Amino acid sequence: MSAIEEIILDHDGRGISALRGHLPEDFCQDAAKLILEHPGRAIICSGFYILTAGAPETDGPPGAYFLGQALKRLSYRATHVTDQYSSFLYHGLHDIEEVVEFPIVDGEASKQYAEELLERLRPSVVISTERCSVTATGRYLNMHGNDISEYNAKLDYLVSGHPVTVGIGDGGNEIGMGSLRDEIAATAALPSEPAATPVSRLVIASVSNWGAYGLIAALSQLANRNLLPTAEEEERVIRQMVDRGAVDGMAAQQVYRVDGFSLEENSQTLSRLHALLAQEGLTSAV
Repeated sequence: MSAIEEIILDHDGRGISALRGHLPEDFCQDAAKLILEHPGRAIICSGFYILTAGAPETDGPPGAYFLGQALKRLSYRATHVTDQYSSFLYHGLHDIEEVVEFPIVDGEASKQYAEELLERLRPSVVISTERCSVTATGRYLNMHGNDISEYNAKLDYLVSGHPVTVGIGDGGNEIGMGSLRDEIAATAALPSEPAATPVSRLVIASVSNWGAYGLIAALSQLANRNLLPTAEEEERVIRQMVDRGAVDGMAAQQVYRVDGFSLEENSQTLSRLHALLAQEGLTSAV
């Protein structure tokens, strides 16, 4: 296991590490290379609805936001796509070009909306992080196996309609995990009815935000510049999203945590990635 992957898969509490052997050793750099081979515009999808809280969770949008900021520093344009249950989390964040609120409609209307959006934006890459995927039975299921279809826009059509895609997930039910659908179903700790939407490159992590940071770290290595946010920047964004109504996905409570991890525990992951880049001489985020 390479260093980035070791860091973002630490503290795995859901069994996602069982998929490690089915991916390239340096899967973050593998995904980063694909992105850098396709300059232009990135569509970044995120936002996961927590049924018991009636609110979106803190995992996903922070990582999506910072990934967009990193790509913009590499001369990409970044468009964030979510739905009505998560779009407000992006309000007030610094330097966001566009947030698209994908409608929650039936399959045919969703496919048409996705096709029109892809035609308008003409992205070079579509990235999804911590976004629920449709299953083989056409449902959207949370980690408890509960159906959240009525609260979930079908962003899968943006991924399936594009040839260059990256998915980030931590539980087996996210867009991208369809690439390992059979392996997930065969793993006791992971969903028996897993995600069905595959991607060109898959990134797994103990927390999807960490997966996004791992991808940013790999982009940093390839671009020879530190593109990671600071721990202070991450804390500010998480606090802002919680204050707007986001909840910790594990506790379903409006607290300053992500998947059960405190702000301090989250900052340790970023600090380790920064230290890794510093060992390679990438000490400045300029």
